[in-house]
Amino acid sequence: MKYFLSLLSLVLLSACSNESLLKEANYNGYAQGTTFHISYLYQGEDISNMQSKLDAKFREIDLALSTYVDNSEISRLNRGEEVSISPIFKAVHEKSIEVWKESGAYFDPTVGKLVRFWGFGPDARRAVDTADVDSIKNYIGLDKLSSIRSKWSIPKGMELDYNAIAQGYSVDLICEMLMKEGIKNYMVEVGGEVRCLGQNLEGKAWRIGVDKPTEEIDAQDRFQFILGMDSMALATSGNYRKFWVDTATGMRYAHTINTKTGYPAKNQLLSASVLAPTCMEADAYATAFMSMGLKKTLLFLRNPPLPLEAYLIYSEEGKDEWQVWQSEGFEKLVLN
Repeated sequence: MKYFLSLLSLVLLSACSNESLLKEANYNGYAQGTTFHISYLYQGEDISNMQSKLDAKFREIDLALSTYVDNSEISRLNRGEEVSISPIFKAVHEKSIEVWKESGAYFDPTVGKLVRFWGFGPDARRAVDTADVDSIKNYIGLDKLSSIRSKWSIPKGMELDYNAIAQGYSVDLICEMLMKEGIKNYMVEVGGEVRCLGQNLEGKAWRIGVDKPTEEIDAQDRFQFILGMDSMALATSGNYRKFWVDTATGMRYAHTINTKTGYPAKNQLLSASVLAPTCMEADAYATAFMSMGLKKTLLFLRNPPLPLEAYLIYSEEGKDEWQVWQSEGFEKLVLN
């Protein structure tokens, strides 16, 4: 799963009310190479064995999709094995195909070999020889894969990487688990990807703050915006914290790979925050937008294939301060 902390930390801003019959449960921890925070309201007794259920769910996801787990489905596929595909893997792969088509292939999980080449993923960062990029691009493209089956393999030399969608799906799966337990008010956040339903203990929409696009966080003035969220998911992607510097050349390499060029994405966009029906969709489209760049993203958002709202932070030539574009629906939810 993602091996770095989220680009934009999403912070739950909540309060308590002694007058309510509802109680608030909070679970925090470390999973999938990042942190998670889960809050929900309940009556009577808390969900039994909740921590063990969370641990089991994270393990199940990692065994399907983590490139850091040696015997995971994705690790075995990347080694050239034929693998029995789980429902979790199948759901993420099928959604990836959908976003790949809609985004014009700017979102593509076959980017694994390039991710590793540019020094991200399980391998240690290293100097790169850009002459190798064109040969690696021969292994990129979801159209090169056969239809997924119960037993499945990928072409020799290809490597999959679902990090840009799997963490969002982790959020969705935990939300599903809570709803099966009868929970109707919750906030689930994993590595900065978040999904909310209902209200907090004050009877208001969950309040989620998103950090400003800077490498250093100012505790006194950290939030770019604060949203009031109910029945929606939010994901943010950007390049100003997830990068490495080649000490030999001084080049700075950002983690989002442009699958068209084979190089780390380099455009005006500093970050893209996306609201969508599910966190998996928000996560995938936020990544796609960072690869597409500002102009293509704005064109895409004129007629998106599903309900999407966005908040884009970008640089503009000749201006020292970053600029902001937000959709009308996103703006209506901003509290501060």
